[in-house]
Amino acid sequence: MISYKDLGLINSKSLLLQAYENNYAVPAFNFVCTEQLQAIVEACIIEKSSFILQASANVCKYMGIGFVHHLAAAAADKVSREGKGIRMALNLDHGLSLEECVNCIDHGFSAVMIDGSAKSFQENIDITKQVVEYASKHGVAVEGELGVLSGQEEGQIHSGHNYTDPSVVVEFVQKTNVDCLAVSVGTSHGMVKIKPNPDGSLPELRFDILSEIRNKLPGFPLVLHGSSCIYPEYVEMINSYGGKIETVRGIPEEQVRRAARETSVCKINVASDGWIAATAAVRKALVENPSAIDPRFFLYPAKNEMINLYRKKIQNVMGSGGK
Repeated sequence: MISYKDLGLINSKSLLLQAYENNYAVPAFNFVCTEQLQAIVEACIIEKSSFILQASANVCKYMGIGFVHHLAAAAADKVSREGKGIRMALNLDHGLSLEECVNCIDHGFSAVMIDGSAKSFQENIDITKQVVEYASKHGVAVEGELGVLSGQEEGQIHSGHNYTDPSVVVEFVQKTNVDCLAVSVGTSHGMVKIKPNPDGSLPELRFDILSEIRNKLPGFPLVLHGSSCIYPEYVEMINSYGGKIETVRGIPEEQVRRAARETSVCKINVASDGWIAATAAVRKALVENPSAIDPRFFLYPAKNEMINLYRKKIQNVMGSGGK
């Protein structure tokens, strides 16, 4: 077994509690390749922001769990040398089984998410409790989920929102002992994060749900998934260089920032925005350099564009710079 402490990582709970006390959110950035990981680390070092590096269960299968933990160790080493006091955690995003979570804990992850949201309430409690019992033996933080987000995430498709019910949150937390909780308040996985009202206006996130949960669980950290903003300039760049993205709608920056500033949301996941920024840069580079065969011709601009994107997130959405 590999301890996350030996990799230079920290348990993410301390990051979330600090964010709660100071009204900001810890950025939780997903990566699917080395260049994206490098962009995340470099952006956070520049902005002096502690962060959570996230690998989904599918990415662990795609890369291999050994590659993931060695890459995370290299990232943590860079952070310790150049990060000027910032801290880093490694989280499994959307683990769907006890076995997946145990495997990641045994390979040095300092946090895991067990997603039992599609199960019955009791089944969700049971599997989440099992993960917590194993994780707690090794000092690893656990994120659970209540409520189901619409959209597509890692091959799972959910056709509609099942908002988190504040009346059962206390029972879930007390019976599972999770360290933080992902909630469904109107965000979505995939390229369409929010659907316009019939009059064309955008609905707000369910701040009433967030407020009620905060009243019931003061001091307890919440997590937002599916919160990418889907910046139109990247969609336009993709389409202008041969792509075809027709229907997109992100969560407005100001709504996500409000959630971090005014509610118990202490961790905000970002995946789609990073992919879109990278794809836009790659398409542009390949069109402008049609004879290029060296992958660095398109990977370097992709990495730089992701650095810009993550810095923008830290500054405008998370409010975590210098923390």
